[in-house]
Amino acid sequence: MTDNSDPADLVAGLLRLLDVADGGSGDHFIGARKPGGAGRVFGGQVIGQALASAERTVPDDRPVHSLHAYFLRGGNDDYAIDFEVMRDLDGGSFANRRVVASQQGKPILTMVASFHKREPGMEHADEMPQVPEPESLRREADLRAEYAHKVPERLRHVMLTPRPIELRPVEAQHWMGGPPREPLSHTWMRAVAPLPDDPKIHRAVLAYASDMTLLSTATLPHAISWTKGNMMGASLDHAIWFHDDFRADEWLLYVCDSPWAGRARGFNRGRIFTREGKLVANVAQEGLIRPLTKKP
Repeated sequence: MTDNSDPADLVAGLLRLLDVADGGSGDHFIGARKPGGAGRVFGGQVIGQALASAERTVPDDRPVHSLHAYFLRGGNDDYAIDFEVMRDLDGGSFANRRVVASQQGKPILTMVASFHKREPGMEHADEMPQVPEPESLRREADLRAEYAHKVPERLRHVMLTPRPIELRPVEAQHWMGGPPREPLSHTWMRAVAPLPDDPKIHRAVLAYASDMTLLSTATLPHAISWTKGNMMGASLDHAIWFHDDFRADEWLLYVCDSPWAGRARGFNRGRIFTREGKLVANVAQEGLIRPLTKKP
């Protein structure tokens, strides 16, 4: 079973979502609500829109090299998001911005982003793990359609909603009902249709996609999953370090692991490689993974 959504339409919708609007002053922006969205705003959307807002205030010769965000409240898909940008630094090589995302007058996310002029320096990087090529793997969308009947009916629409990011997992997913395993996963990902050449767009799309698959890594050694209804999960914070250039519409390997979980929280790390093996970003996130004794 596959969906019939037009990939170009899905990507066009994502680009509209990440293209924040001028809010009437140089440092105020509006992030659109997701069309048809119902429920809590996807964390990657808020991060991508916050990054897009911050980048609007920084010269093009200073690309973002890191961002650190905290989720304060769950966002509501019924409302647009207001972004206020504070210009903390415009130095000789670096710029720094703080962003507060709010809905209905209440902050839902705070983020600090740092921007750095390109300059040469020493180089070393992790090697990309050896994994199967994406063409040899099944689309996660097809896998979700196959396993949706195992998920509670109230969650099936989440499983089956078409996404603008294509995922091809190397290992079996937690919602497939397999036994507990090592907290390590490898997933190929890319936008489902070509993107414009603007590097800012590719960074925003990667920021959006970086919230996929990451939190669930901490649940892999345990018999809990949001699809089973026996846990409450939410991202608490999210950090990205952008190391090098990439295209988010070409295959990227997302390698996620979780070195620790406890006290109802799980810590997750992610490394993102191009298909050629270049390490282009690192990600870190701590999330709430609160076990439930009964379905919420």
